[in-house]
Amino acid sequence: MRQSIIGNQFINKEDAPKGGLLTQESSFATLFPQYREQYLREVWPDVKKVLAEHEIKADLNLVEGSMSVATTRKTWDPYMIIKARDLIKLLARSVPLQQAKKILHDEMHCDIIKIGGLVAQKERFVKRRQRLVGPNGSTLKAIELLTQCYVLVQGQTVSIMGSVKGIKQVRRIIEDCFRNIHPIYQIKELMIRRELEKDPELQNENWDRFLPRFKNRNVQRKKQKIIKKKKSDNVFPPQPTPRKEDLLMESGEYFLNEQERQQKKRIERREVQKAKTAEKKRERAKVFEPRPEDKQKKRKAPETGTSGESAKNMADKLKAKLATKKAKTNKEGSDLLL
Repeated sequence: MRQSIIGNQFINKEDAPKGGLLTQESSFATLFPQYREQYLREVWPDVKKVLAEHEIKADLNLVEGSMSVATTRKTWDPYMIIKARDLIKLLARSVPLQQAKKILHDEMHCDIIKIGGLVAQKERFVKRRQRLVGPNGSTLKAIELLTQCYVLVQGQTVSIMGSVKGIKQVRRIIEDCFRNIHPIYQIKELMIRRELEKDPELQNENWDRFLPRFKNRNVQRKKQKIIKKKKSDNVFPPQPTPRKEDLLMESGEYFLNEQERQQKKRIERREVQKAKTAEKKRERAKVFEPRPEDKQKKRKAPETGTSGESAKNMADKLKAKLATKKAKTNKEGSDLLL
């Protein structure tokens, strides 16, 4: 049973007066995004049932897109309205009801960190948010196990539920992640601290010698050349861009009906296709054309037996050689006979 502290005494629901402890009504309201409307409509009867146990009334306004909670005369726990406020905030940030209703317990606290303004550039913001989640949510799961907290990254906010110590640790990891410090460094440190806490001999000693020290390394990057645009000396402003209607009137398509325009586009498309096919044919025909080197070799070919005149000269030379050989043999034969 939940207890509330008044002064230095604990008071239970049974001990509270019938008229309640509160003299005035306290209320809180929060807006929710449109994509949460369907889920909240389904879950709202359960939300009212959970808060009714603590005599808190809840209201869902679908026209304004808001949720509100308020105390009643029968509310016996003054701090429960703060817990109810945290409940509707968590529901607005996509935390499921089964998890969000745990905030009503005494030992459970919550924090919603706005991460949208921590990084100026959108691309860097998306990369660092993905770095926080990790592949298949492994980094986020490791943070949850080490800090004993529930962490949900949704849009430009991070919702945390857990103890005060765990929430501080998660907040530090998230802020360092968006300052370009990887979460793995903090996870390693938490793992070492978790092991050191188990050793009773080291409880009263300084742990700095056991903790890792990471050096900051400035990675040199190529400086991008800034191209300065030259200012034009033209005093007059540039001409306005023509409208679609003006372009159609210049081409003459404005006065055509839809069928004629489609036919004109088809004709233009065919002409483009014909030009492309002709170009491809020329490229394929280049393979069969002789290279300029081969042409030069043909021109420098020796005059052996191509033309009629060269063939005649060769035949005359052969006849002269044969005649000289014959004369020599006849002379040698006559000499032997003598």
